Amino acid sequence: MDRLCDEILQLILNELNAPAPFTLVSKRIHEFSQDPYVRASYFLARYGHIQALYWALGRGKLLNERVIDILLSSGAHLSRYLVQCAMHHYFRTHVPFIKTRWVRTIPLPVFSYFLSIAARMYGDIPVAKGEDDGCILSLLLKQSRFPNEYRAAQWEQVRDVVEKYKFIPFSDRDPMMAQFPLVLAIEPRLLPYARLNGFNMDRKYRNFVFRRMFEKPMIMFESRADEIVRNVRELSRLDPDMFLSRTVAAEICMEAKNNEPAYTALKRLDTEGVLRFALSSVVHDLIKLFLNTRSITMHYTAGVLRALYKDFPSENPTVRLVLLLTIFLSDPTAIPFNLALTSATSTALARYIESCHEGIEEMGLGPLTRKDITEILLSKFVPDRFGGILTYARETLVFDKREMDGIVTDVALGCLEIGCKGKMLKKLVDAYPFLSDLIAERLLKKYRIGLDDLPPPEDEKACRDYGAPLCADFTMRGRPVANVEGTTAGPDVQMAEPDVAEPHNGEGPVPGDDAADVAMAESDDDEDAEGLEPADDADDEDLGTIGQDTLSAMIRKDEMPARRRRSHELYTNYHDSIGKLSYPADCMQVGTWIQNHYGHLSAAAALVRIHAVINQNYAVLHGQSFASDSHHLAPRVPTTLKHFKILARLGRGPNMGLYEDIEMGTEFYFSEEDYLSQEELAGTAAAPAKKRRTRSKSEQAIKSEASPTPGPSSAGPSGSRQASGSQQQQGKKRPRRSVASTVKSYVIPDSDDDGIMDGRDDGLQKFAKKRKAETNTQQWIKHLTLLLKDEQKKYNEKKRRVHAATPPGARVKVTKTEFHRSLAANLPRLRRVDRAKREKLYGADVADEDYSESDEDDEYQYRTTRAKRRKVED
Repeated sequence: MDRLCDEILQLILNELNAPAPFTLVSKRIHEFSQDPYVRASYFLARYGHIQALYWALGRGKLLNERVIDILLSSGAHLSRYLVQCAMHHYFRTHVPFIKTRWVRTIPLPVFSYFLSIAARMYGDIPVAKGEDDGCILSLLLKQSRFPNEYRAAQWEQVRDVVEKYKFIPFSDRDPMMAQFPLVLAIEPRLLPYARLNGFNMDRKYRNFVFRRMFEKPMIMFESRADEIVRNVRELSRLDPDMFLSRTVAAEICMEAKNNEPAYTALKRLDTEGVLRFALSSVVHDLIKLFLNTRSITMHYTAGVLRALYKDFPSENPTVRLVLLLTIFLSDPTAIPFNLALTSATSTALARYIESCHEGIEEMGLGPLTRKDITEILLSKFVPDRFGGILTYARETLVFDKREMDGIVTDVALGCLEIGCKGKMLKKLVDAYPFLSDLIAERLLKKYRIGLDDLPPPEDEKACRDYGAPLCADFTMRGRPVANVEGTTAGPDVQMAEPDVAEPHNGEGPVPGDDAADVAMAESDDDEDAEGLEPADDADDEDLGTIGQDTLSAMIRKDEMPARRRRSHELYTNYHDSIGKLSYPADCMQVGTWIQNHYGHLSAAAALVRIHAVINQNYAVLHGQSFASDSHHLAPRVPTTLKHFKILARLGRGPNMGLYEDIEMGTEFYFSEEDYLSQEELAGTAAAPAKKRRTRSKSEQAIKSEASPTPGPSSAGPSGSRQASGSQQQQGKKRPRRSVASTVKSYVIPDSDDDGIMDGRDDGLQKFAKKRKAETNTQQWIKHLTLLLKDEQKKYNEKKRRVHAATPPGARVKVTKTEFHRSLAANLPRLRRVDRAKREKLYGADVADEDYSESDEDDEYQYRTTRAKRRKVED
């Protein structure tokens, strides 16, 4: 170390936060560290010119008169604000953001020398509490919403603080470090003086600054709009990087009615060409966002959107649809539920129709067509009381019965791919019974999915992005599916006849861009803005994204610490959080309604369950609902091996509810063909819903697995179908032994044996032990084991291919699919459950029976623990 030159030692010192131990390495280094130039260079190089004196004052043992002179002569910034804070802290006055000893470590002679230099620079320095330069600027911020004549801090005083007394925040812990950009927003004329002091306006403060420029004042005054325009012009002229973004412009538009001076100033800036974008494009993109959010049903939002549309009209069909929704969803609470009522029989309905007609005429959105009515009804946020919309079409647009039947048909078929429209479907089918057969026919002809319709397993990206068109999880609690756009936006309905079926290619809809998932802007405070940004050119990234937040809400968020912003987003108010949700408040899953309406043993329910399994929609898979004609829970749609094969092809983990069904002893089926006839699968045989709900085979077949009576034959679908058919011909089945085991006493004719009557006959117990058959759970275990072995073989082959293509010496980890990991983890649990059931019935000495039909040794094969042999000593 003694051979190092002074420059190298200086560089080493500059990188150390606590250089004292390094100075004790050798005598030469210790003597080198005593040089005032070395100490001054350390503070300047490590902390910069603005904060060098602040950190030097906190190292009293290293500071002396010579070091102070070198620091000041080398360009260290000394402001009157720093001197005032040092005097307050040294003489025991509270400084809120300083929690250490700081200047109290400086000897009194050295501190007196520091004060003498400050007195020569700034003369008489105010030292009273509340008279320092930071308090003056804080007072300006507090009174920024007042007119200029009512502010205590006048322009001349604030200018002297920055220009004459060299104000600049000197510590990252000082609150003025974050508040000083707001001072420049209130008085942009201070920016040149602040730059001379070393201040550099970071681009991340851009939206932060302009929001405070347009903030709503506490007292409205006539010159507020002129003041905003002047400040924006001045700041944009002084700093080219400071310009109004699309993000802040959209926030100002959201307060067009509550903050009129800011909105007026924004329109003036657009007219005079100060903005870098067209304000009309911002307004139109902002209106489009509300097509997919719940806030479109709010009265305040509807009023703002109508006011914006009047100032910036558009011929865009999406914008027009949003404005129509604000009219028809204005106040549906007074509309009756009955769809058969007319304006002549209902006064509330007549008032609603008249109000909608006046709103359409006022906004210039007419005349409406059949397609407009269909798109309005297909909106996710149309309430249960949508009879007024149908009545408007029937009476105002003068649609005949044929056209009305076509509208309800298009709406019913369009609701199938919108997961939250179950209540509307139920109400339409109840009012128009012919829709039931049309929906079932459309389901079976267009939405059937088989293994051949899925992407090839080699295409991992296609399998990962694949989504079924029905039963999408619109709450996004599970896996994000590819057809979110189709389920969140009002679909463009084709006006085709209902009996025309389109073949389904099994690949689902094309993935769309969700408005809520667009990339955020460059600012930290825009990370939660939800918007859709058109990428016309490269400059659009700097203009920011568009969201639904108001200007006041974003200002509140800016003023909060970063650690509290997440909780603030959850507990702000209805408009800021709940209004952004992409589904209505009270809704029913379409898949749940199909299962309840057509019955759990119908072809439509089986098809819907396949879609729910692919999209992992828990609400449809395991959402219990009450039957329409009783208060008992309706049974679920049977789980089949086909569901697991589909998930294996896609590489997705099965929902835990599927394993729970197997544990509860659900009947084993290879596919829906085992319990449905070919006529039902083809849609040529009618399946009455009520009959299936009252006398369903599942109520007899799907029972508790407490008794292992023989299940259906595993030979194939045909054998299972014949067995089920013979059971239906025999009539009522005899109760299983599980029912008999729960009875406390038996009545056996011609027998008075108490032991037999108490159920303790040894012969019966031996007979029960001899009758061991393959149960439903064991059938599931057997076929899932074979499926797991296939997955293991595929994994081994993939592993060999990857390792063969990897250069020697490189280690590559080959991951298993979610389905592989899930099945490997849950299959042992199913075996344990099955063994526990058989031990309960046959006793603890029950033998381990293997139904896997395979002699291959595999790492996932279930084995019991071997008994430990005793070592025999010779």
